Amino acid sequence: MLEARALERRGRLAEALLGYERALALVPGHADGWYSLALLQRRARRFEAALESYRRALECGAARPEEIHLNRGVLFAEDLRQPEAAERELESALQLNPAYVPALLNLANLQEDLGRRADAAQLYERVLALDPACALALARRAGVHTFHAGTDPWIDRLRHALAAPGTGAAERADLGFALGRALDACGEYGPAFEAYAAANRASRESAPPGVARYDRLVHERLIDRLIAAFPAGGEPAIADAVATSGAAAGQAPYPIFVCGMFRSGSTLLEQLLAGHPRVTAGGELDLLPRLADGPLAPFPESMPRQPAARLAALAADYRQALAQIFPGADRVTDKRPDNFLLIGLAKRLFPQAKIVHTMRDALDNCLSIFFLHLDQRMSYALDLDDIGHYFRQYRRLMRHWRALYGADIHDVDYDALVADPRAVMRPLVEFLGLDWDEACLEVPASGRMVRTASVWQVREPVHRRSSGRARHYLPQLAALRAALEGA
Repeated sequence: MLEARALERRGRLAEALLGYERALALVPGHADGWYSLALLQRRARRFEAALESYRRALECGAARPEEIHLNRGVLFAEDLRQPEAAERELESALQLNPAYVPALLNLANLQEDLGRRADAAQLYERVLALDPACALALARRAGVHTFHAGTDPWIDRLRHALAAPGTGAAERADLGFALGRALDACGEYGPAFEAYAAANRASRESAPPGVARYDRLVHERLIDRLIAAFPAGGEPAIADAVATSGAAAGQAPYPIFVCGMFRSGSTLLEQLLAGHPRVTAGGELDLLPRLADGPLAPFPESMPRQPAARLAALAADYRQALAQIFPGADRVTDKRPDNFLLIGLAKRLFPQAKIVHTMRDALDNCLSIFFLHLDQRMSYALDLDDIGHYFRQYRRLMRHWRALYGADIHDVDYDALVADPRAVMRPLVEFLGLDWDEACLEVPASGRMVRTASVWQVREPVHRRSSGRARHYLPQLAALRAALEGA
């Protein structure tokens, strides 16, 4: 076991996996060994094996069984998209330890993903009863509340928590974004913008070590490199991996790529598409980025020399990964917005693939990003000027992709979609080669799992309230508006 842990610390994960497996064959009753093996198996995307190793750890009398049930619940929810199994595991954790806050928070988040607002609220309140100073629980509880007036008591609670001595930067970010949302809903736009701006500053302050600030020159060079790696007229004539990667891939789901800027309407669009009986909502998958960062590194410079057979094999692996998460599915949406950076890769893997590109008014889109608590690794999102720069580079790259793959890229304008869903969805469904289905005009209020920041907005009947949202903030957006002209 010691040798396996040493290999893991040195980052030699494949060898560490083998080391744990060999050690556990000799000492099968070692609970901590099974736990460590499960963690590595999840990192290696061996999800079923990880679940089995966690089960073995429980059988061997692990010291904190509630933590193992929590980990199993997270794996079911995030990796295998099995919310019922995830709920069972989290409930098991709470049966063992009713005051186990991580399980309460994860179960509450799962209820949000499933559209169960009242259940989520009750769970967040259980956390606050156990730990009144839990900023995350307070922010999330406010997030499932409907605000109508600035005198709402939840607004006072958020402000009081923000002003409390000892409130750290990460907590101020959680609370600040919640306060901004509340004030915006109440029409208090000036104070809302101030709250969001402070929340973004706190988010940057709380960024983990090693997370760099947005570098405009570095990002411009990335766009240059992508354009150079996929030149106009330089696409090789290769067959689609559906036809070249064997029978197993032929039985696996085929992807529909949905991409664009974050907050451009991709979640609503995906959920409407998922009403079609042949389409499964895949959500924000990491499959393309993992290929770019792994077997295709250094990407994109490696792409011009990739043989067709290797691309076909990688496409087959991609589809098998879809089949593992969505067994029996026909078409699966891969709705990771920043896959717009990887459209060239998607088309090299799947030359027949359709790209659905979501668009939105530039000012509305950039403001919505600034108002969302995104991962600090998306460092451009923490500053309005940086967001504007990123948006201009996105538009530059999309012009290149359209020049290469225009016939296979279908633009969907968010404002047109919410104004007349049928007029937008019917041509899109036809573009995807599917028969029209009336279920593509609405999203169920609950039941279907939605893992996105738009979890509540997307469950409402299609509305136009977010169209033109930037008009409330024009004094604060003057510089951004000028920067976006001509983008």
